[in-house]
Amino acid sequence: MNLDEALPGFVAESADLLREMEAALLNCGGGTTDPEIINLIFRSAHTIKGSAGLFGLDGIVEFVHVMETALDMVRLGKAPMSEELVSVLLRCKDHVDALLVPVATGGKVDQGLESSGAELHAELRRLTEIDGDEKVATKSASAAAPRAAAADNDWHVNVRFGAGVLTSGMDPLGFVRYLQTFCEIRQLTVLDDALPAPEEMNPEVCYLGFDMELRTASDKQAIEAAFEFIREDCTLVITQLAKAAPASVATAVTRGGSQTTEEPGKRQAASASEGAAAAAFVRVDAAKLDYLITRIGELIIAAAGANMLARRSGNGELEESTSTLSSLVEQVRESALQLRMVKIGGTFSRFQRTVRDVSRELGKEIQLVVRGEDTELDKTVVERIADPLTHLVRNAIDHGIESAEVRAAAGKPAVGTVTLNAYHDSGSIVIEVSDDGGGLKREKILAKAIERGLAEEDQSLTDSEVFGFIFEAGFSTAASVTNLSGRGVGMDVVKRNITALRGSVGIKSEEGKGTTVTVRLPLTLAIINGFQVAVGRSSFVLPLETIEECVEFAAEEGHDFANLRGKVLPFIRLRDVFATREAPARRQSIVVVKHAGERAGLVVDALLGEFQTVIKPLSKLFRNVDCISGSSILGTGEVALILDVPTLIQQAMARGRHNAATAARAGV
Repeated sequence: MNLDEALPGFVAESADLLREMEAALLNCGGGTTDPEIINLIFRSAHTIKGSAGLFGLDGIVEFVHVMETALDMVRLGKAPMSEELVSVLLRCKDHVDALLVPVATGGKVDQGLESSGAELHAELRRLTEIDGDEKVATKSASAAAPRAAAADNDWHVNVRFGAGVLTSGMDPLGFVRYLQTFCEIRQLTVLDDALPAPEEMNPEVCYLGFDMELRTASDKQAIEAAFEFIREDCTLVITQLAKAAPASVATAVTRGGSQTTEEPGKRQAASASEGAAAAAFVRVDAAKLDYLITRIGELIIAAAGANMLARRSGNGELEESTSTLSSLVEQVRESALQLRMVKIGGTFSRFQRTVRDVSRELGKEIQLVVRGEDTELDKTVVERIADPLTHLVRNAIDHGIESAEVRAAAGKPAVGTVTLNAYHDSGSIVIEVSDDGGGLKREKILAKAIERGLAEEDQSLTDSEVFGFIFEAGFSTAASVTNLSGRGVGMDVVKRNITALRGSVGIKSEEGKGTTVTVRLPLTLAIINGFQVAVGRSSFVLPLETIEECVEFAAEEGHDFANLRGKVLPFIRLRDVFATREAPARRQSIVVVKHAGERAGLVVDALLGEFQTVIKPLSKLFRNVDCISGSSILGTGEVALILDVPTLIQQAMARGRHNAATAARAGV
């Protein structure tokens, strides 16, 4: 096995195990101990230690070993899982995260980690009363040989791994490497007699075993413990050998299948189905998926060009062929995009830790409620939305939730609630961060906005517009500065990051009742179903999911609204937005678009129909241009701009309110 090639897999697997460990630790609050949860935490630590030993990562092995020992004391009922111990173990989890960083990047370990690791070990020993000398040997087998050679105990170990060992995340070689931390392996034979014919082999099923002779000062229980987490999926026989004269011999590795009288076939057959089921899941490098999506985008553009040429040729068979090709490309596109779709629950779960840490820092009791964790969206969106959501959650805890005394005086429960909710709406994903705190103070925010020149005293503003001022850079109404907030830094960055994802953010709040921040994001940033329109000689693309209908344009001269089946529809002319010089078409159309419960019309010259749109980012020169969220390449090779529907709707609504206010002042 090439260890260098396997190292990224170890880092990824360890990160998953640490996330599981953190989630389990957060369920140990209040000193309660569920044996299943404690065992899950212990297993995570044990697996990380064993795998780290395989790669010779002695620093991680030594640190996690003390964690494992402390957890074993809890498992045996010799130490309580107190709130203080949970906090220390969470810090230990963070420390292992930090130790993994140089492993992943190939950098050097921060020298400060050694002292912080020693402090955490001291805390673990104090809280669980484990021996201060508790540590694990991390030398290589060759370095440990002189000491091991003087040991009195020789052992024969025969292990046959079950078929599901590989798919459960275990590496047989890892057990050998772990045994080397406290044993001298004097002889090792690989048992391969259970291997089937090559055409019958399943690469996800383990057919191997080991026959070993060990010399160690440790007892039989220590050797058994090395195989603890596969005891149900292996056959293990450990026998003490007669005392032998000490001799320095090199480890011998041979292959064969006649060294044991055991019959593991039944166990392997029983777990073969488990291996086949687990084989349905494959871990794929995210960079490979990104490359695949990029190539599919180029394929879509090429297919569009082929379709256009086929139509121009007038060849019916060629048109039918390219139409079939386009259909297949669309199916491939949908399948590829599904590969990048992940559940947002993984992102939501990390906020359990955020709520716990921040609420303890502020001296507040707060619970986190999560809904819609199975909602899926593009992994790229998930990765980039984590930081803005973290700030919103911290802001809700710090600014939103009142102290227990204030809540009691207002007749509220002492424990505050922060709620995360996610759901799909009109081709977008909506994420809500809500709290049941004191709500935003409208008049205070408006006064601050007037003071900063963001609004005029006689200006008529909706609640949404007033609350939107908190997203201005440096805007803060906090009376004091804390470690978390009060400096006016953060909410503007939140909005900027969400806007960069082609999303929008809005706020609803009721004083004394609470606040809800609503974030709307596209499901994917790569490829969308688009609808092409024309204004003059320019082409534009609208996301298809934002379109309700298209109707013929009809409105009175000078009006910015139309009558749509008895309802007022504000509209905006795209030729005015982009200052198009060509004369308008004799028959124009209105594209009715919707976003966040609001509707508006876009007046265009021509409707060109649906097509798959590959989103290309704008250059820095055009990144801050209003009403544009990206670009795409048409089959002709021309560039079409993708319209920012939320911004256009806001402009149409704002223009309608302005005209209504002007008419009211004129007495019309």
